[in-house]
Amino acid sequence: MKRNRMVLCTGLFLLLLLVSVSVPAQHPRKTERKRARRTTQQALMWRDPGDVAALNTFYGAGGEAHAPNPHGHFTFIKEDMNGTSPKFYVEDEQGVRWIAKMGQEPEAETAATRLLWAAGYFVDEDYYLDYLEVRGISKLKRGQEFISDDGIAHHVRLKRKPKEVKTVGEWSWFHNPFVGTREFNGLRIMMALINNWDLANNNTAIYSVDGEQHYLVKDVGASFGNTGNSLTRSKGVLKDYANSKFIDSVNGNTVNFVMHSRPFVLSVVNTPNYVRRTRWEDIAKNIPRADARWLGARLAQLSDDQIRDCFRAAGYSPDEVEGYTMVVKQRIAQLNEL
Repeated sequence: MKRNRMVLCTGLFLLLLLVSVSVPAQHPRKTERKRARRTTQQALMWRDPGDVAALNTFYGAGGEAHAPNPHGHFTFIKEDMNGTSPKFYVEDEQGVRWIAKMGQEPEAETAATRLLWAAGYFVDEDYYLDYLEVRGISKLKRGQEFISDDGIAHHVRLKRKPKEVKTVGEWSWFHNPFVGTREFNGLRIMMALINNWDLANNNTAIYSVDGEQHYLVKDVGASFGNTGNSLTRSKGVLKDYANSKFIDSVNGNTVNFVMHSRPFVLSVVNTPNYVRRTRWEDIAKNIPRADARWLGARLAQLSDDQIRDCFRAAGYSPDEVEGYTMVVKQRIAQLNEL
C-alpha cells in the first residue's frame, strides 16, 4: 500500500511538472497578451545608451554625480525585511535615501547592474562601499554580523531611492509587453551571461519615471556564480562562474542558453517551488540567433577596461577583476560566433 501511494504521488508530481514547463517563454497566452497590451503605452525595457565606448562603467547608471560620499555620515532609518539578504534604509547628509544591502550579493549585484546598463537596460543606481558609517543604527534582526561595534557596516551595496521614481508593480518573464522582441530576448540572454539564477517576479519592477514605465530586473544579486541546484548554486564566486557553461545548444535559428534554477532533487517535496524554478529554465531557451548576435555586437563595443571597471566598482580584488573580465569577454565572443 505504501509503495502504491508513493508511485501515485510521483506520477502526480511528474504530471504537474510536465504541465508547468510546457508553456514556452516566448508565446504568452491570450489573457497574457491582453494584459500586455494594456501596459504598452510609454512602456520601455531598453534604451539605446548611445556611444558605448564613452560609457563610464565604473559609476554606472547614476554616474559620479549621484555616487554616495564614501566618507560621509548616514543616518539609520529602519530595517528592510524583504528578500533573503539583510538590508536597511539610511539617509545621507543631503537627504538622499538609500537601501544598504549586505551579505553575499553586494559585489555581484553592483557589477551586474553596470553590464546591464551598458547593454541598454534600465537598472537601479547601485554603488559599492567597503564600509559605511551609520549613525543611530539599532540591532538588526538580520546581518548584525556585518556591523561592527562602532556602527560601521562592512561590504555594502547602496541603492539610491530617488523620490521622483515610483514603483508601480512587477512583471513576469512569461507575459509582459515585450515578449518576442529583440530587446526582451537580449535581457533573457543577459541573465544567462551573468548567471543570474533567481528570476522570481518579485525581483522585477516597473518604475514610473517622467511619464514612462521602465521595466527592469531590480535584484540581480544572485549572479556571477554557479546556477546549479540548491546545493551547488553560488553568488559572486569567480571559480564557479568560470567553470560554468554559457551556451547549451544551437538548433537551427534558435539558441538554448544554460540556466539551472530547479532545486536539489530531494527538495521536490516542495512541488510549487520545484515547478516554478523548473519553468524559469525556459527563460534562457529558444532565443533567436539573430537576437543573440545583436546583443553580442552591442557588448563587443565595450573595451576591456570598461568591463574591468564593472568589477573594480564592485570591490573585487585585482585578480578577481581580471578573471571575471576574461569570462565575460569569452561569453561576448561566443554570442558573436553564432
